[in-house]
Amino acid sequence: MPAPGMGQIASMVEFAKRLHDQDQRFSITFLLINPFHPPFYNLYVESLAASDTQFRYVHLPPPLPPPPPPPEQLLLTSPEKNFSDFLESYKSHVRDAIINHVLSFSQLAGLVVDFFYTPMIDIANEFAAPTYIFFPSGAAFLGLMLHLPIRHSLIGTEFTVSDPNSVTHFPSYANPVPTSVLPAFLFNKHGGYTCFLNHARRFIETKGIIVNTFEELESCAVKSLLDSPESPPVYAVGPLLDFAGEAQSGSNRDMIVKWLDEQPPSSVVFLCFGSLWYICPPQLAEIATALEKSGHRFLWSIRRPPPQGEFEIPTDCGSDYEGLLPEGFLKRTENRGMVCGWAPQTTVLGHAAVGGFVSHCGWNSILESLWVGVPIVTWPMYAEQQLNAFEMVVDLDLAVELRLDYRNELGGSGGRVELVAAEEIERAVRCVMDGDILVRKRVREMREKS
Repeated sequence: MPAPGMGQIASMVEFAKRLHDQDQRFSITFLLINPFHPPFYNLYVESLAASDTQFRYVHLPPPLPPPPPPPEQLLLTSPEKNFSDFLESYKSHVRDAIINHVLSFSQLAGLVVDFFYTPMIDIANEFAAPTYIFFPSGAAFLGLMLHLPIRHSLIGTEFTVSDPNSVTHFPSYANPVPTSVLPAFLFNKHGGYTCFLNHARRFIETKGIIVNTFEELESCAVKSLLDSPESPPVYAVGPLLDFAGEAQSGSNRDMIVKWLDEQPPSSVVFLCFGSLWYICPPQLAEIATALEKSGHRFLWSIRRPPPQGEFEIPTDCGSDYEGLLPEGFLKRTENRGMVCGWAPQTTVLGHAAVGGFVSHCGWNSILESLWVGVPIVTWPMYAEQQLNAFEMVVDLDLAVELRLDYRNELGGSGGRVELVAAEEIERAVRCVMDGDILVRKRVREMREKS
């Protein structure tokens, strides 16, 4: 059971392929919950179902009666709690799906669930089947999660932001972690902190935790988990990367690859911030100014923001950038830049023309960039991405720092988001493309180990 999102399902499908390759007697069924209904996700699942005929993909229907909509304030102040509460209403559907789509022709060997889906441990227990957590982020963040119950037993409350320069020592990080890069949910007094604490408490009920990383990358974190008496068995199975599925989805792919084929080697900086988030128009203007002044070739993937005040998944811009980019920008940069909507990220990063990657530091994006040896410029947005950026820059020295503590969270700062100035972005682009030879060398060395 992967969480909704292309990155989450892609990495779990890759794990399923490896499992099936090890023993083809395994029969694997994916139970899918998709509360957001973005069309690109549905198209992606359709392409997976068409290509991976050895697996079954079962879309679970919405619960009946549907749970009452959460108060708008809760949706904004604690989306994590809202999502976890929503999953509780799916328990009966998961039970029915196991009976109808698994037990009707085979035995249930186990349930593999995303870490948000710990309520489904109860369903697995009903069938006397083991549960495994699939952890789609890194081992260091997993170590932080497993440390939460220990910390809570001593302190008894969420984290506080009283001193942004304070640090916390987590066994899975090589360096003390500044408060400023901790995920927003750790400070959330409206149920977000408690939600993650409860998930972490249930991890120890499972048969093991499958994490998308490899020991050569996160040696400190993996060792701390293997040595921890509080942790269930941990299996580092990464990097789990999606190449085949991505190639079958999205209409921009051929156009983008053709453009990249025309560029010199390692000359293009790629900017992409994931499929679930967006950049506000004033910040887009700063990025555009930075790219124009940098003089570098660029490929820039943009998502269209939802209407002001609406909580929706951003949509694909296609080729319509009206109201998003400075007037004349596309014309002035047409000979060295390309702006697009959806982009096949793995394909782009693996192209010889790409020499740098400005990223939101989602874990899949980090693994993809390391796999192909392209250094990252860190621009985290939400969730655990600030921690990922910190680990890459401070613990591992594998990325160029733009920001570590930037936040673009739902409901944060009364809806106001800090703008990163064009000059700062331009410096980071120049650094990754022209300057930081040591980081590029270390990234290429890590590519050989991945």
